[in-house]
Amino acid sequence: MKTIWRELRPLLWYIALFSFCVNLLYLVPALFMLQVFDRVLTTSSQETLVVLLAGTAVAMTILLLLDYVRHSLQGVLATIVDERLARPLVETLVERAARSPQAGIGDGMRDLAQLKAMLSSNALGALFDAPWAPLFLALIWGFHPLLGLGALASVALMLALAWLNHRISRAAIEGLQRDGRRASKYVESSLRNAEVLQALGMTGKLLGRWRALQDEVAGAQASAARTSVVFTALTRFLRQAIQILMLALGAWLVISQEASAGIMIATTVLLGRALQPVEQLVGSWRALADGRAAHARLNAFLGDGSRPGEQLELPCPEGRLRVEGLSYRAPNSGKPVLYNLALQLEPGESLAVIGASAAGKSTLARLLIGVWAPSSGSVRLDGSDVAAWRRDGLGQWIGYVPQDVELFEGSVADNIARLDAVDSERVIRAAKRANAHEMIVEFASGYDTQVGEGGLRLSPGQRQRIALARALYGNPRLVVLDEPNSNLDGAGEVALAQAVSGLRAEGVTTVIITHRPSLVAHVTKILVLEAGRVKRYGAASDVMKEMQRQAQAAVDTASVA
Repeated sequence: MKTIWRELRPLLWYIALFSFCVNLLYLVPALFMLQVFDRVLTTSSQETLVVLLAGTAVAMTILLLLDYVRHSLQGVLATIVDERLARPLVETLVERAARSPQAGIGDGMRDLAQLKAMLSSNALGALFDAPWAPLFLALIWGFHPLLGLGALASVALMLALAWLNHRISRAAIEGLQRDGRRASKYVESSLRNAEVLQALGMTGKLLGRWRALQDEVAGAQASAARTSVVFTALTRFLRQAIQILMLALGAWLVISQEASAGIMIATTVLLGRALQPVEQLVGSWRALADGRAAHARLNAFLGDGSRPGEQLELPCPEGRLRVEGLSYRAPNSGKPVLYNLALQLEPGESLAVIGASAAGKSTLARLLIGVWAPSSGSVRLDGSDVAAWRRDGLGQWIGYVPQDVELFEGSVADNIARLDAVDSERVIRAAKRANAHEMIVEFASGYDTQVGEGGLRLSPGQRQRIALARALYGNPRLVVLDEPNSNLDGAGEVALAQAVSGLRAEGVTTVIITHRPSLVAHVTKILVLEAGRVKRYGAASDVMKEMQRQAQAAVDTASVA
């Protein structure tokens, strides 16, 4: 964020310069009226009126152009913020979501939208106009000290009102934002279980809880709205009252022959201009508060230094995997999920990870591909720490099928190509490596078949086979498959087993998390996890013999008992 503000600072200075020029030109209408009342009307000089009118027209044209440029620069500010923040923000959101699926994905994008809206709004222009109010006050004071004192008191009163609005509404607005995000998150997370809600008749209960959250939001929103309406109405009333009083004061000075009629009218115009930005600030305080809060959240979100800096592009790895002293503790959890794991795979070797539920198998898969960072220890691919490797560089050498497969909206080819430009030859090659080509060509539109949001137009087994083709797209050197056969039928199981054998022949290092013996027969090593610890690890034949021996011993013991 500091880098972005350094880039924006010159533009902000230009906006301040244009604001100065614009406010100088706003003096022209008041001076025009002063000259018309005090010279043109008293001398009945048409030539003077024409000259004044021409000069004022030129000044107003320049004012129009400068004001247009100033507002255009505000749009440039918003565009720069969007261009500079969008990529790191999305990268950080994806990283956080991968490590914590419950993270608020939409909050960061909403904060970016609020910050852009604030930078391009009239409220920012009012902030730049407000410092020039003393210029108008000084000119009014030059007309008459009594008028200057009245104008100074008026501006001070309006500023006090703006400060009071800030003090009263700030906490309410921040609380409203927080409660609104909480209610939105609740609905979004609940709709992911729409099938369960519908099947078990839980929709009414969901609605009741959502209504309770909405009632809290509605109460806070009504309170904030009332505060905003009160201050906006009070500001407008005070502005009108102040202008009437100042006009009355000017008229009294005219009657007392201490000021002219032109000074009276010019003072009213200048005071209106001095009060206008303050009134705009009070009326648009919600946008300013939203933008300020969004900036603070983005600064905290992106400025924690957790994201690695730029690194050199590393060459294609051979697939040599080393795991040393690997432990993982979930955030805000006292109990580690994995304890001091160590394993080693050479290029072309394959590992089956088996164990009971909650043994830490899926956690190990995420650590192996670098999506999660270990609490201690390391996972190294050809000597490089996968957690510190640039994701756009590492991703092309990684193949991954998660336990819960979701495809991206688009065609089958788009998903296999990892949302890159579709290269037909590479897409078909990946599908054939996954033994999914025959299945895909039988679709109504083949590789151009639209999978729908989340891949819902396909069966779970079809999604799993397309996800395997996506994992094998390009030239992956490490492939991690988390329960890749959980939804496959007999033909799918055979196709998967053939794909795993093909990976071994190509020298690709493969890690498979599975409960089914059909895949265990195609691996070179087996790792058995129990409560996050290594129970057995070694050559597949040795581990299988040991497991069979213990199973037989358990049967013999049970029969004797």
